[in-house]
Amino acid sequence: MLVNGCETDLMDARDRGLAYGDGVFRTLRTQGRRPLWWRDHYAKLADDCAALMLTCPDEAMLHAEVCQVAEEGKGVVKIVLTRGAGARGYAPPSDQPLTRVVFHAPLPAHAQADAPEAITARWCVLQLARQPRLAGVKHLNRLENVLARAEWTDPSIFEGLLCDDLGAVIGGVMSNLLLMKEGELFTPDLGECGVAGVARTRLLRAVPRLGIPVHIGRLPPAAILAADEVMICNSVIGVRRVARLDETTWPHGNWTAILNSALYDDVD
Repeated sequence: MLVNGCETDLMDARDRGLAYGDGVFRTLRTQGRRPLWWRDHYAKLADDCAALMLTCPDEAMLHAEVCQVAEEGKGVVKIVLTRGAGARGYAPPSDQPLTRVVFHAPLPAHAQADAPEAITARWCVLQLARQPRLAGVKHLNRLENVLARAEWTDPSIFEGLLCDDLGAVIGGVMSNLLLMKEGELFTPDLGECGVAGVARTRLLRAVPRLGIPVHIGRLPPAAILAADEVMICNSVIGVRRVARLDETTWPHGNWTAILNSALYDDVD
């Protein structure tokens, strides 16, 4: 683990990431001590920093730190950026250096190559608040996701799907949502809430090259239930097929494998 480039796991107790969730993060896979999809992850990190009026760290420096903490084989690296330590109060301090945390973790069992291709999901009771200023940003205020994930303890349920307060489906607790209907791809509009993940971004860039029409818009729960194939995706697990959502089931389809292959095109 590196904190501001130093090998330590200690941080200032006054850090605004701890006090207010004032910061952003990224979680990415590594292989052979190098990050996958680095350009996409850094671009999203820079965009998220801009949304919070943070100065994104130098790309070369951050890439070097990711490679430094990564281990041989496959793993996961998390990057956390906060506004740094500051006096009590909401007002952002001026000219305060960021706190930069980079650390490695083993690839979880559910992301291993032999993990099941299909998963079981449930509808969450918690509704996401709409806040366009933060929509799409992977900021440190993830309490909604924590409370949603606390709704179930059944280990057979892999993911929970979330709606906003107007009833539109936004995505999973830890993933973005995709569905296929009559050969066309649909994914929720994240203009008012939710996290726009890098895996989703890569798929939206890749699938038009396959001749698959893409639709981004408001999706009610009924649209999910009527889909030919429902999938979730993130940078750690790739694309996974939803075989069951509460009492609704879908037969095995071919789209998950097609999209998962497209996701890994042009790996860098």
